[in-house]
Amino acid sequence: MGFQPLVKKWKEKLYDFGISLNERSKNNKIRRATIQSLPFWIASIIAGLLAVFYSEIFRLVESLHHKIDWLHNPWVFLFTPLAFFVAWFLIYRYSRAAAGSGIPQLMVAIDLAKDKKNKFLVDKILSVRVIVIKILSSTVLLFGGGAIGREGPTIQIAGSVFNSINNIIPTYWPKINHKLMLISGGAAGLAAAFNTPLGGIVFAIEELGKSYLNSIRNHLFIAIIVAGITSKLILGSYLYIGSAEVPEMHFIGFFYVILTAAIAGGLGYLFSKIIISFVRLRQKFNTFLKNLIWVLLVGFLFAIVVYNTGNQSVGSGKEMVSELLFNDHFVMDWFAFPARFFGSFLSYISGAAGGVFAPSLAIGATIGESIVMILELGEFKNLIIVVGMIAFMAGVTHSPFTSFILVLEMTNAQSSVFPMMLASIVGYTASRSFSRKSLYENLSVNYLKQVEKAEKKE
Repeated sequence: MGFQPLVKKWKEKLYDFGISLNERSKNNKIRRATIQSLPFWIASIIAGLLAVFYSEIFRLVESLHHKIDWLHNPWVFLFTPLAFFVAWFLIYRYSRAAAGSGIPQLMVAIDLAKDKKNKFLVDKILSVRVIVIKILSSTVLLFGGGAIGREGPTIQIAGSVFNSINNIIPTYWPKINHKLMLISGGAAGLAAAFNTPLGGIVFAIEELGKSYLNSIRNHLFIAIIVAGITSKLILGSYLYIGSAEVPEMHFIGFFYVILTAAIAGGLGYLFSKIIISFVRLRQKFNTFLKNLIWVLLVGFLFAIVVYNTGNQSVGSGKEMVSELLFNDHFVMDWFAFPARFFGSFLSYISGAAGGVFAPSLAIGATIGESIVMILELGEFKNLIIVVGMIAFMAGVTHSPFTSFILVLEMTNAQSSVFPMMLASIVGYTASRSFSRKSLYENLSVNYLKQVEKAEKKE
């Protein structure tokens, strides 16, 4: 055999060997990626199941509300403060990290997760104990009529699931970024709570992962899709609120959209400001007796609201939103907006578990309906209600894209995408002109200070 044929033969062998190594390397990468994604699948399924369980509890409790006539019912002055007390005591005694919405806690945990030294703090904020107490406390508060939602708590619950799964991953397992795991958990929680996968993605990017966008890849989508599918397999395909008939906007409609969004966004800032001020004030009540006085007083004030306004001020407000959008014969009382506004505020500052996501939608809907009633905008009724929902939420959260996409996925109002986008930007701008930080950002900063203060004492 000549020299050239020999060289050619060896070149072919080397080429085949290179191809073999390359294929093997690709197979190893695929195998590694599959193994690495397994904890995300497991955590997502558990989070989805818990979200379904939690939503069913809320549905059952809220169905009881409709069987009770709260208007001018004297029992509310005993029943409601007692429920507020029990809901708060569960938090005070067993898990203070489970208080409130849960979104600020998750934001703090994500921030702490960048340093391994903070792992024990993250485990305090996101744990199995938090899951149990969060569900119990919020359920008791809702049972007493509390104007709260389950969406924020579901986000912390999902974050706790993902953190717990992360803690039991063996050391020999392909490394998973802790921060990414927590962000994925929060996104999965929102997707499962609202049945809005796109909303979960945008929420993760816009709110939870502001400084972490480049690392959010396949695992985030797996978490959202699997949790959403798990929820959908059990509950079926549904829209959180329903398919609303929203008319296409005419020229004059732009003016009404901007007006409504500006008002709702400004009120969203006011709602956030009041909550933040009272949360800080509450921290001065640092003994059991002072806390007891606070929660009973707040419960009594909420009972006064319920006694005078009835069922329109209790629960998450989801039923009211549905009535406003789909029942042409439903007449909203003039006091529905202030009742929802102050009812949600009082419920949140009680110190028990409960979120403001769904209540924000209800408050925004009552703002929209109030404007429809005052300006006699029957032609644009559903559009203005939806605009109020988006703008108020954007004003509270400073997350315009999340607010817009959540309501779009909930209502399927695709004919009015542009006015809905406009509402989210106007509401966000109106709120941001007063404060550069959202409710959740302010609460997370405040919560982090409390965590650091507690650590120094220890």
